[in-house]
Amino acid sequence: MARPTYQRIADELRRRIVSGEYEPGDRLPSRQALATEFDVGLRVAADAVAALVAEGYVVARAGSGSYVRPRPPLRRLTRNWYRESRGGSPFRADMHAQAVRGGWESASETIAAPEGIAERLAVAPGAEVMRTRYVFTGDEEPVMLSTSYEPLEITRGTAVVLPEDGPHAGRGVVERMREIGQHIAHATEIVTARPSTAEESDRLGLGRGTVVMVIQRTYFTEERPVETADIVVPTDRYELAYTIPVEQG
Repeated sequence: MARPTYQRIADELRRRIVSGEYEPGDRLPSRQALATEFDVGLRVAADAVAALVAEGYVVARAGSGSYVRPRPPLRRLTRNWYRESRGGSPFRADMHAQAVRGGWESASETIAAPEGIAERLAVAPGAEVMRTRYVFTGDEEPVMLSTSYEPLEITRGTAVVLPEDGPHAGRGVVERMREIGQHIAHATEIVTARPSTAEESDRLGLGRGTVVMVIQRTYFTEERPVETADIVVPTDRYELAYTIPVEQG
């Protein structure tokens, strides 16, 4: 019978972590113990643990060993777009409700709309859009990413052309668009899951390939879409809660 590969050993250790057999803070068996248990060499055992470190399941401490990474507290992200009409940032309101200091960093630039974004905004491919990239933080730790796009044919020359600069900075899409006569009527969200990219992992402090939720959100007036965004949410940090209004007949 062939000896296990490091991937198979990593799979078994990951299963033990996910099932709770190894709890947060527990020390993993030593390389020698793993080599003996799985009948492999020390290098194979070390590679298995290194894979779990890269994925974010385990943290290595020099001279001490490898430990199951403590799970961050699971927080709720409320998907309730019309709350923005109350003023201010919905994200900051969510964080405040959970006794967390919410904030963000952002950078905006004008780009030519890629084909997929152009389709979502109902503009011609290559039309100019304002792209704003965000890193959202809770208690100064990165917790969520967002990349938003707004068509410059709507916002150019207005006080809201830069989402995070000017008199309406940081007020949310609904309120900002209202200032220029664009009244949001509804929003759509498509939620998928995939492994994080290397850039996303680095910006969020995740292990490479950690599963993240991706929310593709688009805001519409009665006439057209006016903003679209890709929001990246680590699955081990947030749960999504949707509030859906029901019209009475």
